[in-house]
Amino acid sequence: MESASSALLVLFVSLLQVRTALLFTAAQANGESVVVAVYNMTAPAGSKAVLQCQSQRMVWTQDGLSDRQRVVHWDLYPPGRDYKVERVCDMFSAGDQRLYNSNNQGRVSMLPSAFTEGNFSLIIRDVGPGDKGIYSCNLHHHYCHLYESTKIQLNLTKSARKDRRFWDGEKVVVVALAGSTVALPCVNRRAVWTEQHSEGEQQVVHWDRQGPGVGQDRADRLVDLYASGERRGYGPLFIRQKMNISEAAFSRGDFSLSISDLQPPDQGLYSCHLHHHYCGLHERRLFHLSVTPPLKQNRSGASAGTRRDPPVVESPRVINVILPEHRAHFLQQLGYILATLLFLALVVMAIVLLTRRHRKRGLEYNVRKSEARQVCSNDFVMDSTELKACNNEEIRLDYKNNILKERTELSKLPPPKVIDLDKEVEKVSWK
Repeated sequence: MESASSALLVLFVSLLQVRTALLFTAAQANGESVVVAVYNMTAPAGSKAVLQCQSQRMVWTQDGLSDRQRVVHWDLYPPGRDYKVERVCDMFSAGDQRLYNSNNQGRVSMLPSAFTEGNFSLIIRDVGPGDKGIYSCNLHHHYCHLYESTKIQLNLTKSARKDRRFWDGEKVVVVALAGSTVALPCVNRRAVWTEQHSEGEQQVVHWDRQGPGVGQDRADRLVDLYASGERRGYGPLFIRQKMNISEAAFSRGDFSLSISDLQPPDQGLYSCHLHHHYCGLHERRLFHLSVTPPLKQNRSGASAGTRRDPPVVESPRVINVILPEHRAHFLQQLGYILATLLFLALVVMAIVLLTRRHRKRGLEYNVRKSEARQVCSNDFVMDSTELKACNNEEIRLDYKNNILKERTELSKLPPPKVIDLDKEVEKVSWK
């Protein structure tokens, strides 16, 4: 029974993993954006609506010198020093290198084209005993929050025959000849580390609008905004003038779309797409905008010469997280239902098996108990003939006279022996 329970547990865990895989596959299918929030908004005609779309991950900060979002640094763990780390050098994507030990000046360096070619190897000239230890090559991308590390162990030898490289199961081990030049390998040619001048072009935000009954593939593009500062507007001029995004969107992470002078034709489904291609960020926020009749102004409270500004209607603060909108949504729901039903069936099956096993054990116990009772009763069964014999021996008779007593005693005597006199005489004569 324990093996059956273990099998049920393993099957249930497998079902959970399948459900998780379905969710992840649906979210990343076809390279589409993942819907992270949905808002329902209602605003009166003539007012101003602000569709809030914010993300701090899309904030792009550049200093005045050059791109410093990416950096590589080498650290050394000397032998015999536990938890002691020495910074050897670091290098920014702009090409600036910095050494932390004056003894390494002119002796330790990296390639100036490291962030262009993806080769971040550390070159050490005139290798000595002080260079031994475990080195770590660390790549950081501050904006994308990426971190990658590689470890290499450097050993020295005095024999040229022992100069080699091998893998010890955890890291690369380099055995270098003392006094020679060695390059500790660290190569990563992913686009996020090598594309230096296209970061601004790979960050883009665009807004789409779908009218009532219009599918996503037929949505109208409203505006595109790139981190480099490029801005592209679509549609008629009056639409461009009433729908705007802040110029400082990428510096603040606020890509909200403001719509002035709302009218019934403006209602529909608006989509805010945030893309950061080399960081792997693809998000989408949906806004269901409905336009109601304009509000009636109170004539007694408002003067004829004053004019009120239209109220600003902002999106609610509550975020409803939903699943991505594509065909896999139905398969996800079906997977939920099937997994739940299967789990319930397995629980019922386990209960039935346990009940049957308990009943079987109780039946065996009752049979054994009845047999034991029968054996005990048979031990006390007595033979009736023996009882009768004992009773006959203990009977005491009272006789009325001596004649009856004599007859009774004679009946108890053995029968008389018959003697043939002729045969007895013959026996004597023969003797």
